Amino acid sequence: MQNKSGTYKRDDGITLVIGGTGKTGRRVADRLQSRGVATRITSRSGSPGFDWNDPGTWEAALDGVTAVYITYAPDLAIPGATESIRTFVDKAVAEGVERMVLLSGRGEDEAQACERIVQAADVEWTILRASWFMQNFSEGEFVGMVLDGAITLPAGEIPEPFVDVNDIADVAVAALTEEGHAYEIYEITGPRLLTFAELAWEISTAAGRRVRFMPIPGQAFARALAESGTPEDVAWLLNYLFETVLDGRNAHVGDGVQRALDREPVDFAAYAQRVAARGTWNKSGGEEAA
Repeated sequence: MQNKSGTYKRDDGITLVIGGTGKTGRRVADRLQSRGVATRITSRSGSPGFDWNDPGTWEAALDGVTAVYITYAPDLAIPGATESIRTFVDKAVAEGVERMVLLSGRGEDEAQACERIVQAADVEWTILRASWFMQNFSEGEFVGMVLDGAITLPAGEIPEPFVDVNDIADVAVAALTEEGHAYEIYEITGPRLLTFAELAWEISTAAGRRVRFMPIPGQAFARALAESGTPEDVAWLLNYLFETVLDGRNAHVGDGVQRALDREPVDFAAYAQRVAARGTWNKSGGEEAA
């Protein structure tokens, strides 16, 4: 049914947020709860627990659930993700799930294979095909580089339309709670293309100190990941993204935010100013708030 505010709510249904402590998941969960939507937040260490590598954890998570926000950690491109998504989707449909919103990646063949599994299910589905997260530089993998003053990555001059994860969360919540988003693929990006050198300049301008971009060879990056103890699947993913996906295939902006929310996406400069104002890029700074 639809309530007076236009939000779509299923009677007695729970919305499951998989990866509810992650960058997009915790923001989606916060927004759902603020709307009064019955929400179940799961993670590998949460209660109930949810582990993509342990299907035995899925049944409790799905009990009473009618809508699901699906994130796969660390990424749908990881070998084995396709089979896990297929098994989960079959289980979710059997348990009565009626609506699925899948966070996917742009330009990843493996991710798009997972999309097709969701699209083939007997549910209302929405695909969020997102570009690189701005928040990787404020609460993720590369924040340490920013704090050290040098973003050292194996990226060249190929630009990327970096996206604010708050925009992803807003689109996800709209797709989970409102009508009009079923059977849509939303390409969610920022409003403009930036190279990593331009991104470093934007951070420098906002932070009031110099943060350089220093391109390094892919082999050196892979070696540094191994030496730092980065988990094997995360290291594989980062190498894959820089070696395969960042080749120009995604060097164009999408219109997913505009189509889903009828507004423009957040620009990197606005994101950087917001993060800098919170002190995240100070040596004593913490994670960015939602």
